[in-house]
Parts: sequence; structure tokens; C-alpha cells
Amino acid sequence: MTSPVVRVMPETGFREIVALLAEYDITGVPVVDDDGRPLGIVSEADLLLTLAAQEDQGSLMPPPGAARPGPDGSVTAADLMSGPVICISPSTSVVAAARLMGRHGVKRLPVLDVDGRVFGMVSRGDLLRVFLREDRVIRREIVEEVLGRVEGVSPALVGVEVDQGRVVLSGTVPEPHLVPIVLNLCRSVDGVVSVTDRLSADTFGGLGPEDDSPDTSGSPDTSGSSGSPEGAGGGAEGPGGGTGGRGADGRAGGARNGSARGSDAPAPVR
Repeated sequence: MTSPVVRVMPETGFREIVALLAEYDITGVPVVDDDGRPLGIVSEADLLLTLAAQEDQGSLMPPPGAARPGPDGSVTAADLMSGPVICISPSTSVVAAARLMGRHGVKRLPVLDVDGRVFGMVSRGDLLRVFLREDRVIRREIVEEVLGRVEGVSPALVGVEVDQGRVVLSGTVPEPHLVPIVLNLCRSVDGVVSVTDRLSADTFGGLGPEDDSPDTSGSPDTSGSSGSPEGAGGGAEGPGGGTGGRGADGRAGGARNGSARGSDAPAPVR
């Protein structure tokens, strides 16, 4: 928002309002009562409407309706202002402010303090300026503030990339229902243009489904030995030798002609 605010009273005259707009390079001013509470808005469009209503002998177009001058011929802010006034609070998000402007067809919103007094003004240009935030600032806010606010989400497990305000989220969150929560919070960050979802839910707490089985990496390799449940025989079959033992699947094990046989080798023909 812009603060402090240039304000006018209901009795402020036409030319004084024009001078204020030119001096402060603004396009509209709020009209307030003696306590600073909003009564209406006077914009350039309201002033131009009055100007267009002047007599023009060279024009064939009828003059539009405009504010009627008072008994002394003066036109004041009370005559020009439009209302009711759509106002916001300091905590209103830029997204909500933009939606209010679009819904009500207004170009500016007075910002009210806790007592209902005007102490700021938000224009369309003010809202658009948030998209000039640097990507690194947006990323820092997402990592340090947004992700840290969602219970169970670890910022270390979520990748955040920001390019020209476009956010790409990758990595894992612990539960599927947390994905839309994270996405919506990221979209509400000032300066974010779009959010691309590449998140996945890690419902196994860091282990994939295939990782649920016990770890056997430390067990000795018993293929080809007499105690193997599959394919290893206890004896040897070679020239002058006896018959080797069989494994649990009925395959002959042991050594044949001096070479070891694994569990996937075919049984010898007898």
C-alpha cells in the first residue's frame, strides 16, 4: 500500500482535487469525514465526466450525466465521489485484494486501521509491483516460512526452484493430504506467478514398499554349500566320485568335473 494517504474532505472543491492528483501523481483520492473514515472515492474518471459535461458547440454528441453544481456554482468532492467504498485491512493478501478489484470493478482500495480510519491506499499498480520481487527472496520465504508452517513437512525433503516467479516443487511430503496445503500456501506468497506440482507422498516414512523386508546384506553367501535351501548338494559328482546331495528343490548340488554349480544351474542327467 501507499502511505500516508492523500485525502480530501466532502467540501473540497473540483480544482483543488485536480491539483492534488497532479501534485502527487495519483489517479484518485478517498473522501473522508472528520474522523478519517471513508465516505467515497473521487477518481480521474469522475473529474473527466464533469469536464465532458461542459457545453461544446462543435460536438454533435450529447453531454453525459455529471455532478450537478451547488447553488454557488461549485462542484465538490461530495458531488463527485462514488460509493460505497470497498475497503481492506492491512492483513488482506494481494490475491484477495486483486479479486475484490476485479469483482467490484474498482482500481483502488482504501486500507483501514483497527478504528476504521483510512491510513493507506492500494492501487492496481501496487498489486502488480509484488511480481517484481526477486526469485531468491520468494524461494527463501517458501523454504523458511511456508514449508516450516506445515506440520510434518520437512523443508529438507522438498525441492524449491523459482524462475521469474514460477515455482516448481519436488521431493516428498509424509501424507497425500499435505500436497494441496503446501501448493496453496506457496501460491499465496507475494510474487508467485504459478506453482508446478512434482511432489509425491512418502507414506512409508522413508522406505519404499520394496524396502519393508529385513536386510540380508550381511548374511554369508551360501550358494553352492551344503546348507543352502536351494540347489546346493553336499557331495561331489566326478570321475570316481559318489553321488552328491540334493537341495530343497531336488537339484543335484556339489561340484561336477571340478566346477561349482549355482542354484540356477540345470540338474545333471542321470
